[in-house]
Amino acid sequence: LSLSLSSLLHPAAPSPLPASQRPCLLIEQPPVTLRLQHSEAMARLCQILLLRSVPRCSLTLTLTLILFCSCPALGKKKLYIGALFPMSGGWPGGQACLPSAQMALDLVNKRTDILPDYELELIHYDSMCDPGEATKLLYDLLYTEPIKIVLMPGCSSVSTLVAEAARMWNLIVLSYGSSSPALSNRQRFPTFFRTHPSATLHNPTRVQLFQKWKWTKIATIQQTTEVFTSTLDDLEERVREAGIEISVRQSFLTDPAVAVKNLKRQDARIIVGLFYETEARKVFCEVYKEKLYGKKYVWFLIGWYADNWFKIKDASINCTVEQMTEAVEGHVTTEIVMLNPETVRGASKLTSQEFLAQLMSKLGGKNPEETGGFQEAPLAYDAVWALALALNKTVGPLKAKGHRLEDFNYNNRDITVEIYRAMNTSSFEGVSGHVVFDAQGSRMAWTLIEQLQGGSYKKIGYYDSTKGNLSWYGNDKWIGSGPPADQTVVIEEFRYLSQKLFVSVSVFAGLGILLGIVCLTFNIYNRNVRYIQNSQPYLNNMTAVGCMMALAAVFPLGIDGLHVHRRQFPVVCQFRLWLLGLGFSIAYGSMFTKIWWVHAVFTKKDEKKDKRKHLEPWKLYATVGVLLCIDILSLIIWQILDPLHITVEKFTREAPKGDLDVLIQPLLEHCSSEKMTTWLGVVYGYKGLLLLLGIFLAYETKSISTEKINDHRAVGMAIYNVAVLCMITAPVTMILSSQQDASFAFASLAIVFSVYITLVVLFVPKMRRLITRGEWQSDAQETMKTGSSTNNNDEEKSRQLERENKELQKIIQEYLAELHFSILPTPPLKYQLSLNRSLP
Repeated sequence: LSLSLSSLLHPAAPSPLPASQRPCLLIEQPPVTLRLQHSEAMARLCQILLLRSVPRCSLTLTLTLILFCSCPALGKKKLYIGALFPMSGGWPGGQACLPSAQMALDLVNKRTDILPDYELELIHYDSMCDPGEATKLLYDLLYTEPIKIVLMPGCSSVSTLVAEAARMWNLIVLSYGSSSPALSNRQRFPTFFRTHPSATLHNPTRVQLFQKWKWTKIATIQQTTEVFTSTLDDLEERVREAGIEISVRQSFLTDPAVAVKNLKRQDARIIVGLFYETEARKVFCEVYKEKLYGKKYVWFLIGWYADNWFKIKDASINCTVEQMTEAVEGHVTTEIVMLNPETVRGASKLTSQEFLAQLMSKLGGKNPEETGGFQEAPLAYDAVWALALALNKTVGPLKAKGHRLEDFNYNNRDITVEIYRAMNTSSFEGVSGHVVFDAQGSRMAWTLIEQLQGGSYKKIGYYDSTKGNLSWYGNDKWIGSGPPADQTVVIEEFRYLSQKLFVSVSVFAGLGILLGIVCLTFNIYNRNVRYIQNSQPYLNNMTAVGCMMALAAVFPLGIDGLHVHRRQFPVVCQFRLWLLGLGFSIAYGSMFTKIWWVHAVFTKKDEKKDKRKHLEPWKLYATVGVLLCIDILSLIIWQILDPLHITVEKFTREAPKGDLDVLIQPLLEHCSSEKMTTWLGVVYGYKGLLLLLGIFLAYETKSISTEKINDHRAVGMAIYNVAVLCMITAPVTMILSSQQDASFAFASLAIVFSVYITLVVLFVPKMRRLITRGEWQSDAQETMKTGSSTNNNDEEKSRQLERENKELQKIIQEYLAELHFSILPTPPLKYQLSLNRSLP
């Protein structure tokens, strides 16, 4: 008799025979036929067979039962996963990620609804986060049986190597711990996926924080690896779009000492550090030595270090734990959200907290802070689940095409395409959150923002880059009163003219203008007095007007940003230029014309002297007009081609007293133009020649006495003074242009003194003469006075006799020419009369 399979599956059914007479279960089919459709039925069968007494069983049946019952998955086909877990090196993430992946494999293999006919097995090695070591291990994985259907590397540098080579073997690569932005390149890595988001996902969060804390200037320091270089390139592009400047960019290979010193020297304050954990300890040891920490500095680090990374003893550094703790206090980390904050059960039927509890049990009570990769463990867990779900999804399509997963080999591209399609459409809830991949195979996730406060990390916010939403807790803590400035605060402080000096000089200038008005009034009132007439009063009037204009220029010279707005300052510059330029031209031009006319008349040969000594007054005025027109024309051309505008001169920054993180930036406003030096050279050259020529003419005519311009000696003295003051003042004011008080004092006092000297020398003697002698009363009384009037009359008589003698000489020469050799006749009566009149 034989027992039916159905009776074995129902233990409640009574047996028709006693136990001693029960025959052995005869199995006519090969053992493979006992594979049931569902593994649960197989497990049930094994349990019943063991519970029931089966005497006289054959050896074959006994062995079959032992094999079936010892492993419920007996008969499943194995699919092998080649994995590289870094148990040491720059990122020892395999310490927690490997147990997490094994937990996921155990659950997947126990599930009857996921790959029921397959068992996943992990073949793993320690890559030490070293591409060189990973190359050797990859060779072993590919060229050693069994065939691996998927590769699972960790660490960006290793994943880059594996993902680039995998497409040659038609292998899908799924990474649990690679953040390099370079891995998002689909042309270079066509079969790559990762549950760890790209490191560029940190950058939108960093930019958001820079803007939140109003920082516009940052610095960076990176380890020279591809992952950090590409991350920094992405950050540079993003901050440029946000109007933020990367002022300092430093990198290092193994020793960060020089890079940290450069950061200190270039006054870096907000520093983004991109390096692995072991290098982070080296960096912050140097940071401590350079005092590049405290209330003036903020460091931004990667958040996937171990929580106590700065307390781990490292033989490569010579800083104590206390020093490291002091150096890292207050730094900010940005970290991809790797643990689902919500209590939901996903594909694995576990919540994130249940997962952590099981992982802690798996780690055997190790301190999570001292376990590398503990934060990334949920990503490794979900990576296994993403792979299992994707493989499960491919079973049906492959069967329709006549393929099976166990048929995979490195030349079978069809199976790879199906796995790729299934991975690309993955979407499920994992312990790390919602798992979904973008077009580049990278995970989409939120970013967690933490700050080290009192030696432990505190959550201060989350950022969703897909929506641009910043969730802020408001518990950020700073060593100072708030977030530090992104650079030394520079307070711009304008240097203004001393108001006491300005008022004092303005008083003198105002008094000088009053003096000019008095002189001008005196000259106009007495214009009909002969003595005033003989001094060319209209030219003296021009001199007085020019002096008053020059004095008026003192007021705009002292006006600066303290008195007017910057928009009105160019108008002040124009007033300075035109008042001083035209005032000089009118005042000096009128004096120069006088001295030039005296020189032209009394230093030429006799025949030319006669033609010039009766020069009409309008020619003198025309000469002044020509000089004035030259100045006006040059100023107009200057202002059209290169108008004056305000420029700001910056001086060396000054540190105020006290422990303030500020510097004073002294500024000084100037009136300038693009080619100021050229224009000043032209103007100073032209004016300088006039001054030198004026000095020469004054010297040449110092001994000449003439009635037509009776004050030419006083004019010469005024020219001496004006020329000397101008030639000294012009270069000195250019040298002292950066010292507003000294420059203004020198220029304004030179103007005041030259004007005072000119007015006093030209007008005061005339006033004194007319007042003391009463010569303003009538022209008739002037002929009765002695002194210079008598001298003037004698001079006139002498000139008249000179003219008559010349006429007589001409007549005699003509008469002698007519007589030739005849006897000389009696001189004409006219000659005798003239001769008699000339005798005393």
